[in-house]
Formats: sequence, C-alpha cells, structure tokens
Amino acid sequence: MLDFSKNYFELFGLPVGFIVDADSLSDRYRDLQRVIHPDRYANASEQERLLSLQGASRINEAFETLKDPIARATYLLTMHGIEMDAQKETTSDMAFLMQQMELREELEGVRNQDDPYEAVLDLRGRINKQIKTLVGQMAVQFESATPDQLEDAREILRKMRFLQKLRTEVESVAADLEDEL
Repeated sequence: MLDFSKNYFELFGLPVGFIVDADSLSDRYRDLQRVIHPDRYANASEQERLLSLQGASRINEAFETLKDPIARATYLLTMHGIEMDAQKETTSDMAFLMQQMELREELEGVRNQDDPYEAVLDLRGRINKQIKTLVGQMAVQFESATPDQLEDAREILRKMRFLQKLRTEVESVAADLEDEL
C-alpha cells in the first residue's frame, strides 16, 4: 500500500526541486494509479478499500500539485516552512503592479479593438511569456534554496499568482469572443 509519510516528490520517485520532468511525472502517476486504483480492491476488506481510496486521493492531489508550477512552488515553500496565504499576500513591486493595471485596462478595452479576438490572443501570449520568465526565475531560486532565495521565490510566486488570475480572465474573454464569432 501507499506510504502516506512520503512527500509528493518521494511519492513519485522524483528529486525534490522546482524543475519536474513532466513525462516522468505522468508515467509515474499512471503506474501508481494502476497499483492503488480502488477498482483493484473491490473484493478486499473495507479497511483495504478505504486505504485504496485515500491512496488514490493522495496520488491525485500530489499529481495536480506537482504538474502546476504555482502549486508546486507553494508546496516547496511549505516544505521549507514558509506558509503563504494567497488571499492576503501581494507583491510590493510597484512597477509590476503598474504593469498589471495596464494589462487589465488593455483587457477591458479589448472589445473596442478592430479585431478583438486577435487583441485578446496577443494579450494572452504576452502574459504567457511573462509567466514563463517567472517560472525560469523560480527554478533558480530553488536550486540551493537559501533564505534569501526562498524570500525571492515567495515574491516570484506572488507575481505568478497575479498573472495566473489575469490569464484566467483573458481566457474567459477569449471564450466569450469565440462564442460571438
């Protein structure tokens, strides 16, 4: 059965770090699901069925956490004893905040563009590029994970969350525009 004392990285047999091999993660996820899937325990004792359900739930939670850069960074910070409250924490980088305001204004005005769908795709592309840059910066912070680097990782995570929220809003507008086509 599954060892519930293992962290998510150990559970998947991966080195602890921000960079995760997506193929290895997916392969190991499928392997673990085959072993622990509740259907395999249909004729087992009630305790074994319960453990199977708990194991499958833990595997799913670990997989979702490790495949998402924001969730993975949050988990790594937690492993280092740094808790983050997404609702209360915000970046203090004024230039970044101003840029976010400009991007939000651009999103609000996208329907006034000659080609609103193209404008929203362009905006999404720029946001994705910023997120990719931050993901690269995050990887560097976790390489040796000194206290200063962990604080920098925390700040990068705040920015990633801002951009992720904005990207979700952009995706919503893009979907609305597609429906109108």
